[in-house]
Amino acid sequence: MAESSQSPGQSTASSATARESTERDSDLSQHRPSGPLHTPRGDTTIEETVVQKLAGIATREVPGVFAMGNAARRAFSAVTERIPGSQTNYGNGVSVEKGERQAAVDVSVIVEYGYSIVEVSQAIRTNVIRSVENATGLEVLEVNVNVTDVHLPDDDSDDDSQPQKKQPGRLE
Repeated sequence: MAESSQSPGQSTASSATARESTERDSDLSQHRPSGPLHTPRGDTTIEETVVQKLAGIATREVPGVFAMGNAARRAFSAVTERIPGSQTNYGNGVSVEKGERQAAVDVSVIVEYGYSIVEVSQAIRTNVIRSVENATGLEVLEVNVNVTDVHLPDDDSDDDSQPQKKQPGRLE
């Protein structure tokens, strides 16, 4: 019977080893970032440009957003998009500050006349937060919306439904 039982010293030694191992593991986990991007099997890193594109797409989905960025940036983008093989810059008008687990987003937009700027801004915040958090696992701390202009219906020079005014010096 003595062979099958453990002495009190052996039991204490094995539990002390288990306690040390647990303490070491908890020390490591305290120093290692945790979250959906940091797992025991490896880390996932996300570049700021990824968050920038996701936020840009989410912003463009909101009704009442006419365009993104300021006038100079939009003019430059319009020229570059005409180049064959070029891609739409979804990050235009978006800046991002990103850490390991959190992000802050700033968007610049032009709102369509007739839409409530307050409602459009709230919809942008909601859509950007939902999109970025669902796609990346990052916590979005804030979304700042900068309305740079209001697009008026008269601003459309390419609209065929409006009669074209005769311009001086233009042959018709």
